[in-house]
Amino acid sequence: MAVKAMTPKEVAQKVINKEDLFILDVRNTDAFEDWKIEGHTFEYMNIPYFDLLDGVEEILDQLPTDKDIVVVCAKEGSSVMVAEMLSEEGKDVAYLQGGMKAWSEHLEPVKVGDLTDGGELYQFVRLGKGCLSYMVVSNGEAAIIDATRMTDVFIDFANEKNASITNVFDTHLHADHISGGRTIAESTNATYWLPSKDAEEVTFEFAALEDANKVTIGHSTIDINAIYSPGHTIGSTSFVIDEKYLLSGDILFIDSIGRPDLAGKAQDWVADLRESLYNRYKNLSMELTVLPAHFMIIDELNEDGTVAEKLGTLFEQNHGLNIEDDEEFRKLVSENLPPQPNAYQEIRETNMGKITPDEEKQREMEIGPNRCAVR
Repeated sequence: MAVKAMTPKEVAQKVINKEDLFILDVRNTDAFEDWKIEGHTFEYMNIPYFDLLDGVEEILDQLPTDKDIVVVCAKEGSSVMVAEMLSEEGKDVAYLQGGMKAWSEHLEPVKVGDLTDGGELYQFVRLGKGCLSYMVVSNGEAAIIDATRMTDVFIDFANEKNASITNVFDTHLHADHISGGRTIAESTNATYWLPSKDAEEVTFEFAALEDANKVTIGHSTIDINAIYSPGHTIGSTSFVIDEKYLLSGDILFIDSIGRPDLAGKAQDWVADLRESLYNRYKNLSMELTVLPAHFMIIDELNEDGTVAEKLGTLFEQNHGLNIEDDEEFRKLVSENLPPQPNAYQEIRETNMGKITPDEEKQREMEIGPNRCAVR
């Protein structure tokens, strides 16, 4: 009898609902330690596949009997074989369909809230990568912010909402994942917006996103207001939507702040980062709900699955917003940074339109955890 598959969506629901799951990860130990499926109440066992080729008898008594078990590998094949071996020993287990590659690409749409005159705001949570994308829906129109390369998810969701995608934005030139913004704009005839200061080397046409731009979505009063907020990149731009929500891009996260070094300009951009966070953001309403472009750890998810917090709360609790000394701040954001994202230079060049890797290459470029924040 064939073993059952557990889909990435089923795993995502367990994460959001804080359900138990036991993960037997059969990748090599270094791969597991670098990047794994995170859940609030998940338990883990890492036994490389090659250590199980002679049989699974030695681990049988280490597997739980009171919770779901899923076997995980990079692409699926090895986990299917291990799951079959365990099934033959009488264990009720599943394998992760598509492996970690599929987990990396899964997007879970979560409603953030209602907007003026019937509008809605959705957050697309990419649990396996820590990326967060957004869609504003209003009066039959939709705008997308910081889309990932899994473009069908956004297009299909807009269709479900009977909304035409009219505008697509990137808050900055991304270095940790490949943007789907331009592809969505081309396939839907939407306007693609990119900060011009991040776009000096791009090879395609775009609408220049500048400070104080206002783009109205639908026929309601929803305005997406651009706020120039450099520091993560020289062109980083934030949005205030409907005077309720602050989309902070990679400048401000729930538990950290953006890193300024992904274009090799850490020392040059530290002052910009501080100015954006400590002056520009300080002048905004503390009642705004911050919606970042990434999250770092699973604990940043709220009970409803969103990643969001009031700006005032972050000024009270986020260490990166409470460093009075300039030199201490400079050291925090330019020294002892976590490793840079995998293939980040190639990702930047892809997002500039300079290179066009095939789909499998793009998957490989993105594999691994989100590394956009100062820890």
